[in-house]
Amino acid sequence: MQLDVVTLFPQWFDWFLTQRHVANALADGHAFRRLNPRDHTPLSGAQVDDTPFGGGAGMVLRVDVMDVALQAFYETDPVKLRSERRVIALIPGGRVLNDAYVDELAAEPALTLLCGRYEGFDERIVQHFASDTLSVGRYVLSGGELAAMVVADAILRKLPGALGHVESAVEESFSAALGGNPEYPHYTRPAEYRGWAVPEVLLSGHHAEIRNWRRARSRERGGS
Repeated sequence: MQLDVVTLFPQWFDWFLTQRHVANALADGHAFRRLNPRDHTPLSGAQVDDTPFGGGAGMVLRVDVMDVALQAFYETDPVKLRSERRVIALIPGGRVLNDAYVDELAAEPALTLLCGRYEGFDERIVQHFASDTLSVGRYVLSGGELAAMVVADAILRKLPGALGHVESAVEESFSAALGGNPEYPHYTRPAEYRGWAVPEVLLSGHHAEIRNWRRARSRERGGS
């Protein structure tokens, strides 16, 4: 997969790229690129935004700047780009991220995440350059960078080999293996601490009973 993040603050991702599962994915041939619109803005002073028509507080990322920047990055008209790869605008009102959406994106060969800033995007960026929208929740962040890290983390950890074990991302919270329910409780040593005992079934060695217990606890947590 080629995963690109279009951001005014590429340095925010320095820490993210040091994480083991991210490094594993990159070592396995996947790519993570940071693309800065300031590097290609046609405006003086590296300007990328402007005041909103109609008044109001904040600044809006300009459509002409994003147009020129995306053309420079991909050497194609951004209107056509979205037919070649998923281009996702990270906005508070977008399609809410869940495990099914992550699975959908993880199956793509190429993705571009557009990070908003200030008051967000000129709406024409979303309408004409983005193939999808995405929100990590119904709240507002200062910019799309943190949301992009959430999305990238959720995607990359699903790629084969990223977690170091093929089964690590199969049976976890909200996965199809658990029927979309949260993951079951986990316990480790000591088997008893301050009078709090680990459920006996987990110490029994009976794998079928353990599996049934775990699925039952998962369903309870999911309310099903």
